[in-house]
Amino acid sequence: MDTFSKSDPVVVLYVQGIGTKEWREFGRTEVIDNTLNPDFVRKFVLDFFFEEKQNLRFDVYNVDTRSSNISKHDFLGQMFCTLGEIIGSTGSRLERTLSGIPGKKCGNIIFTAEELSNCRDIATMQLCANKLDKKDFFGKSDPFLVFYRSNEDGTFTICHKTEVIKNTLNPVWQPFTIPVRALCNGDYDRTVKVDVYDWDRNGSHDFIGEFTTSYREFSRGQSQFNVYEVKKEKRTGNTYSLQHLSMYPSNPSQPTSLHYMSPYQMNAYAMALKAVGEIIQDYDSDKMFPAYGFGAKLPPDGKISHVFPLNSNSENPNCVGIEGVLEAYFQSLRTVQLYGPTNFAPVINQVARCAEDVTDGSQYFVLLMITDGVISDMVQTKEAVVNAAALPMSIIIVGVGPAEFDAMEELDGDEVRVSSKGRIAERDIVQFPPCCDVTTLQLNGGQMQRDLWGENCWNCLRGRQPLT
Repeated sequence: MDTFSKSDPVVVLYVQGIGTKEWREFGRTEVIDNTLNPDFVRKFVLDFFFEEKQNLRFDVYNVDTRSSNISKHDFLGQMFCTLGEIIGSTGSRLERTLSGIPGKKCGNIIFTAEELSNCRDIATMQLCANKLDKKDFFGKSDPFLVFYRSNEDGTFTICHKTEVIKNTLNPVWQPFTIPVRALCNGDYDRTVKVDVYDWDRNGSHDFIGEFTTSYREFSRGQSQFNVYEVKKEKRTGNTYSLQHLSMYPSNPSQPTSLHYMSPYQMNAYAMALKAVGEIIQDYDSDKMFPAYGFGAKLPPDGKISHVFPLNSNSENPNCVGIEGVLEAYFQSLRTVQLYGPTNFAPVINQVARCAEDVTDGSQYFVLLMITDGVISDMVQTKEAVVNAAALPMSIIIVGVGPAEFDAMEELDGDEVRVSSKGRIAERDIVQFPPCCDVTTLQLNGGQMQRDLWGENCWNCLRGRQPLT
């Protein structure tokens, strides 16, 4: 036991074999440091058989060393029950007394159970906060987030903790991946509560505030809908905001990122760029392509830019061929930090300025944009599209990843022409081909070529300006 502090508890689950009656370890929770009232994040997922008696044993230990041998740690108590007892309890919530140490009260243990949905979705999220409360007397706060999903009885169950960011009031947490059924059991509208704490070494973390949302709101991606006011009861003064950056990771070092640089295969962005680029490059005479990124912190000072040359050469952003664009893209991933918000308007306006300089009809500009569907400046983008519609340019948007692309379809303007501030675009210059899946891009290049050029681009490149 810890002499001068609280315990560092862990719970070990054992299941009993139906035939052998032997106990075997099924899993362990995480270790929670320095607390007598742990709330464990890690869950146990078991198959429930109504017709069988499934005996369970829960042993609680105080972890004193790094040894994985559980016998090396201090035993705090245990409890026996069946899986049916937990599920059959009121609200599937069972509270029992720990035992196992003669003459000593070992405390209580609480279980909750819920039937899992068939949802297999995985969400990857990254969050940041601004102007959090200062809790440490000699420094700033050390904030971390705790996520809770709501239960059917109105209570909340912890489902995720972020890492602690030391000494800051404006933290940016690392992207994390969580099964959607762990967050909301597949119910996209179920309440998700997020608490913000200031970490303390003694385990008595200071509560900063909380907000509630839902997975459906989170899945909107980076937008004004995913900025939340962090509230604390009986507090007056400043308000705080928490911004959900993106449902999809922006860290190319993470294997779940659409930008992930695998040594074995091209990522989704590179595959889309190669598939579409190899088609459109045939319509360019010099094969020199200016390539830009939108949304990143640039070296050396971390300045945020929404339109920057991938080759880091602002004087000459041109790349030789699509292979040159790919090379610049990969190099950029190694040097910049991808960062929100995701604004389309700056890069559209950048190309529009080039198109404005051509007045003799000798050139036509095609902007290829590859996106995961997130857009943060829809109003400004619509205005940029309306302005660009009077210029010799078109925009091709190719989507990658599993997100919804409703905003891209709205910009496409097939059904309703894009408008801004009472002005309607002179032409439909945005093409969002339906073949957004990378496999489709690879296998159906010929069909995609017809889709891409079917409306305006093909006629424009051949010198026939469409009237509508």
